[in-house]
Amino acid sequence: MTAEEGIAAGRIFGDRLDLARRYVGHLATSGIERGLIGPREVPRLWNRHVLNCAVVAELIGHDAKVADVGSGAGLPGLCLAIARPDLYLTLIEPLERRVTWLEEVVMDLGLDNVEIIRSRAEAAVGKVECSVVTARAVSALNTLLPLTIPLLGGQGELLAIKGRSAAEEIDKAAKVIKKLGGVQTDVLIAGAEILAEPTTVVRVKVARR
Repeated sequence: MTAEEGIAAGRIFGDRLDLARRYVGHLATSGIERGLIGPREVPRLWNRHVLNCAVVAELIGHDAKVADVGSGAGLPGLCLAIARPDLYLTLIEPLERRVTWLEEVVMDLGLDNVEIIRSRAEAAVGKVECSVVTARAVSALNTLLPLTIPLLGGQGELLAIKGRSAAEEIDKAAKVIKKLGGVQTDVLIAGAEILAEPTTVVRVKVARR
């Protein structure tokens, strides 16, 4: 971790920074050994992955129930759970080896605000209670929306971590957003005052009509 990353991590995680360090330790060891993270990612685990995900917490209300779709290595689900102990996270991941790894990490870190479900997102509809759904590197927005929006049960918001093509993805997904009950779509920037490269997030708000 560079000095700059250390300052940012301290601001984001506060007195839970040691938990974040332990999590990164898991990513850099067993995470690589089991194929959840590529070995070339080790030098940028903090900046590109953990901090990039954790700043999304600033967009989520207090005590929210959050479903993280396609959690994989816990990005952003575990980052949010560490940064925000008031949140309740349900990590939805279909692959058994990833679920096993997530369970081991959650147990080691003693995170009591995390539940892990081995399931495809569409099969978890009706089984998960949440007001926020998060996703990172799952798929393009027009295919991500049908997987995530139904989990909200008609009320709440999707926060999808995206890159520079966010606005273009929104344009392509306009019809899908409307069909699924989207009432407002924004491109937000998280961590602008903390990170040298802030995180781009597409927020889709859904409401019953």
